[in-house]
Amino acid sequence: MGIVYRRVLLKLSGEALMGDLAYGIDPGVVQGIAEQVAEVTSKGVEVAIVVGGGNIFRGVKGAAAGMDRATADYIGMIATVMNAMTLQDALEQIGVPTRVQTAISMQEVAEPYIRRRAMRHLEKKRVVIFGAGSGNPFFTTDTTAALRAAEIDAEVIFKATKVDGVYDCDPHQNPEARRYESLTYGHVLANDLRVMDSTAIALCKENNIPIVVFDLTVKNNICRAVMGEKVGTIVGGYCEVI
Repeated sequence: MGIVYRRVLLKLSGEALMGDLAYGIDPGVVQGIAEQVAEVTSKGVEVAIVVGGGNIFRGVKGAAAGMDRATADYIGMIATVMNAMTLQDALEQIGVPTRVQTAISMQEVAEPYIRRRAMRHLEKKRVVIFGAGSGNPFFTTDTTAALRAAEIDAEVIFKATKVDGVYDCDPHQNPEARRYESLTYGHVLANDLRVMDSTAIALCKENNIPIVVFDLTVKNNICRAVMGEKVGTIVGGYCEVI
């Protein structure tokens, strides 16, 4: 089976970097992600990454604790840059050229986000990690992933999680939960399945960008997804609800 996707956007939650830790970054998990990304890039696939910051600070929780929501979101954006730099280091340690671009200016540690420069990096087979979200409060990194995917002409969004797809209810609470193989954008929105937030789903629908939700903890799943294997749930405009 050959490569199905040539340019992909990988969405990583901050929590995905924690592993089994209660807080922070698990170096072993980051190393494992870097090795999977390296395998994909070695096949000629262009990879962009959007990473969250929930393992360090989540804006919604900060606001719930009484902090101004915009301030809390900006702190969360800074947390995503910490994760982006950590992932960049892990990739470059194994020989994968990587650039971090941020939506908030941090010129001493990262490039500013410039669409044409990001696309040029991808064409040169460099991994590009987008930090600081969209640069605006009140928007999630899921929305950032959909936005950046549309901007760089990514063919698909890989949403790497700790579950093996999308379920009709929480599989941790209900052993009878049903996993979907494929879904339409409309079904996700109508049933509030929380694959990504509604703004992100609407952006993907408008730009016809499929979303593949799969378990990051399974070895080689990123590579398998690039090859078009069934590794989770695919959300797209032309999918049946299965």
